[in-house]
Amino acid sequence: MTRADVLVVGAGASGAALAARLSEDPGRRVLVLEAGPAPRTLSGFPDDLLDARFVPGAQAGHPAVSTHLARLTPDHAYAAPRGRYLGGSTTVNGGYFIRARREDFTRWAAIAGDPLWSYERVLPVLRALENDLDLGAGPLHGDTGPVAVRRTDLGHPAAAAFRAASHELGFPAEPDKNAQDAPGFGPVPSNAVDGLRINTGIAYLLDALHRPNLTVEGGCAVQSVVIRGGKAVGVMVVQGERESFIEAGEVVLCAGAFGSPHLLHLSGVGPAHDLARAGIRVASDVPAIGAALSDHPQVVVEWTPRGPLPEPQGSWLGGVLHTTSSGAADRGDLEVLQSLVPMAGLVGGRTGVPGAPLAFLASVQTPRRGGRLRTVAADPRVPPQIDYGYLETEDDRRRLREAVRTAAAVITTDAFAEVASGLVEPTPSVLADDAALDAWIRTRLGTAQHTCGTVPLGSAVDPRGRVHGVARLRVADTSILPTAPLRGPANTAVLVAELLAPTFA
Repeated sequence: MTRADVLVVGAGASGAALAARLSEDPGRRVLVLEAGPAPRTLSGFPDDLLDARFVPGAQAGHPAVSTHLARLTPDHAYAAPRGRYLGGSTTVNGGYFIRARREDFTRWAAIAGDPLWSYERVLPVLRALENDLDLGAGPLHGDTGPVAVRRTDLGHPAAAAFRAASHELGFPAEPDKNAQDAPGFGPVPSNAVDGLRINTGIAYLLDALHRPNLTVEGGCAVQSVVIRGGKAVGVMVVQGERESFIEAGEVVLCAGAFGSPHLLHLSGVGPAHDLARAGIRVASDVPAIGAALSDHPQVVVEWTPRGPLPEPQGSWLGGVLHTTSSGAADRGDLEVLQSLVPMAGLVGGRTGVPGAPLAFLASVQTPRRGGRLRTVAADPRVPPQIDYGYLETEDDRRRLREAVRTAAAVITTDAFAEVASGLVEPTPSVLADDAALDAWIRTRLGTAQHTCGTVPLGSAVDPRGRVHGVARLRVADTSILPTAPLRGPANTAVLVAELLAPTFA
């Protein structure tokens, strides 16, 4: 296709869903350009990208993953993985598919100045995108959508012990994490069914590829959006060794919270001073693009099994506990997520590592913006500078201490002692001392890979994702969420596409 009515850059969580919905109109020609491979059948995906017991994004050098060099703090370098395959990061992530909270939608609707983003307006869309295999159709759930949702099985001994430990500590049960009940312990809603990770490419695009008005091209690296007379008219793309221009009536960036702002910058859309310094001709001065980002800091807390435990059968995930940090404005801003595969297995591509400790992933999901993404060169091959801005304030550090201490409290309960012989670290003396625990956290700091907010609603795009100052150009991915939601954003990334698709003419 040399010209499209709508050209979608990226076939990830948002791009796959958006392209599928837009191409339901047979009179609209839709072209999707994906930098990674774009198989046309389920059999075209490697086994490890389909097996929900693996997390390919955790494996260094995995061919389906691109790496973005970043800094979590000024002295802590990090390599942030993102999916580079049909389905994007939903092809390489953990299959966690929990909805954002009502408080998130209230906050975003206020920032956007549009009730389109309110919980009441998005709930029917959330129902329509899912096929809830546990709860079926009802006021909160749907059973006809493209994304199959199943909650993790808590029958594994470690998962059962986590549930009992949470009860021992007084946390409420929260059996449906996709409702808006009081935060507590429950199974993880997942887009993995019977051990199969159903990424958005599989869920949305494979059945749509027969449409004559939909074209999906893999191996296409978009270099920039071409803007003429204040309008996006197409993109420059490299496929193999050949660079070419593809014309489009409208361009939609779904390249993720790193890729979309970088492409905008390369196209001359962003903070004028920074772009000029990088040698980029300015098309539209939009200072908010890349000015900050939002993500969730995370620390691994490991424990030693009392004896051999079975390998997980359907998913690496066990249960998840949400609780509220002291003084938080939003309920359930701390998360303790259970891994039934040792960290050595997650990073090594194995489901079992005899004798290795198991882990909880303790993270702070308080809505917060910080850091920045800055483009430093006009050459697309030069990566942007990405700073997360973690642990800058005492509140940041206190909340992460509380998350780690919550995970440690679970491990040291009588109920969890049924499967655990103890906490690997931090030691009791470190846990009891704020300064010592801060130091321990800094040496082990990671991120939940939930980046949002680099092209935020209100200050960078309007409520329909239309970029300020450039006609026929939109962003439709987690870049536009002003803050990362109180839960991991995979579900919300799909929602963004579903919510915006009807707003296209």
